[in-house]
Order: sequence, then structure tokens, then C-alpha cells
Amino acid sequence: MEIVPIAYDSMGVRSMATFLETKDVSILIDPGVSLAPKRYRLPPHRVEIERMNQKWEEIKGMMKRADLAIITHYHYDHHDPNEVEIFSGKKLLLKHPVEKINRSQMERAKFFLEQLKAVNVDIDYCDGKSYEIGKTVVEISDPVFHGADSRLGFVLEVYVDDGKKSFLFSSDVEGPNNAEQLAFMLEKSAQVVFIDGPMTYMLGYRFSQKSFQNSVENLKRLIAETEIKTLVIDHHLTRDLNWRERMQEVFKAAEQFGVEVESAAEFAGVEEELLEAKRAELYKMYKN
Repeated sequence: MEIVPIAYDSMGVRSMATFLETKDVSILIDPGVSLAPKRYRLPPHRVEIERMNQKWEEIKGMMKRADLAIITHYHYDHHDPNEVEIFSGKKLLLKHPVEKINRSQMERAKFFLEQLKAVNVDIDYCDGKSYEIGKTVVEISDPVFHGADSRLGFVLEVYVDDGKKSFLFSSDVEGPNNAEQLAFMLEKSAQVVFIDGPMTYMLGYRFSQKSFQNSVENLKRLIAETEIKTLVIDHHLTRDLNWRERMQEVFKAAEQFGVEVESAAEFAGVEEELLEAKRAELYKMYKN
């Protein structure tokens, strides 16, 4: 199995776009990219905008290689309703547009589905379903909270096993910070796990200390109780320049069990660039 993180926060954009390829199928999970409209009361810097445009072109290029796409929820850093032609001729597995969904995402899902009518695409609502493609198994979790509760809606976790390697994609669990999010991860016991880590850059504001501690303990359980070999933690977590210091307990647990912990950029072998977290610095470095 080939695993390619295309665009992530550790690469300078808001995204979890990930490409997988087995002998049976190629999959693109969450082909979207965006930027924080405000950070430090500043709009996106031109360096961030350039990176976003670059990453969107990379996502579109990888979509050409993919047989199917999976969209775990309807936030715009995980899907783009404005260029649906990239899905033409593809199988598309979607989070259900009206079940276990909040009002905002329901409206976005409705708009996305309207746009998709213009292209030739095979759609299936995949919540809680399993698919066999040759020897490759793709399993989708039941909807779990986007974060600590239902305020931001629900997301789907994705598990892929080709018989030789297994992979799990958490989507936006912001942790995982509750038992329901963790349960699918423990059950599947994947060797490579890509996690949306805790939202530490908003700790004490929109992300509680309790949720953070839950996330740390759940990640330690994931390390201790499964067959995991590589843990990639990114997305919300890598909007914090001090994410490694925040996650010292997780790194210590990983060392004890021989698990590699890294960002998506590190996994991909590219330079880690936390552009959003450095936005104020970018404005100081560049005049425009």
C-alpha cells in the first residue's frame, strides 16, 4: 500500500487530503484545501494563498490517478463544491447528507450534490459501510463527533486493509477526545494511523483542558492497545507551533512501544511549514 499525504496543516494549508493506492484500488480521501480566514486578526498572507493554490493543483493531479474519492464531511477544507469536474467518471463515497449531520453541513451537502448532477459520478452514502475491492477492504465508521460534541456536526473515519498493510484515517476528531471516536480505532488496530490531533491552539478557549487530557490518554491507549507502528498527528494540532511540547506524554508512550510519531510533512519527507501558525511572522518578514 502506498500512502501519500498530499496537503496538511504541517504543509502550510488546512487540509487532510490523502492518497492511497493498493494493487486493487486507488483512493483519495477528503480532496479539499482552505485557509483560516483570520489568525492573529490577520487575513491569509500571500505565501499561504500561493501554497493553497499549489496544493489544490496537486490534489487535482492525484484525483486523476484515483478510482474513488471518500468525503468524510462537508467542511471546505475536506471537499470543494466549485470544481466537481475532478470527480467525473469516479466512484464517490460520501458522508450521508441528511443523517447524523448539523444544519450547516446539511446545507453544504445539498449544494455539493446539486453541483455533482453536472458530472458523471457514481455516488454512495457510506456511513457505517464496508466495501471489498479485490483483496482490499475499505471500512467506514458510523458517524462520530467533529470534536468534543455535535456542535460542528459528525465525521466518518476510514479504514483500509490490503492484506499486507492497514491504514486508518480519523478525519476531524480533534483528539480523539471521546470513547466513540476511539472505539473504531481500537477495533481496527491499523498499522498506520493518520489522526486529527487535539485543537491545542485554542486550548482554554474553544478546546477545554478536559478534552485535551482525554485526547492524550486516548492516544496513549491507541499506542498501547493496537498494532500501530506509525502515528501521524496533524491538522488541528499543527496549527500550534508548540505541538511537540504539548504532546510529550504521547511521544514518551510511543517510544516505550516502538511507535513512530510524526507530522504528515515528516511522513511525506518534506519540510514542515506551519504557515498558519506563523502568519504574524509572515507579515513581518514580507512587505506584501
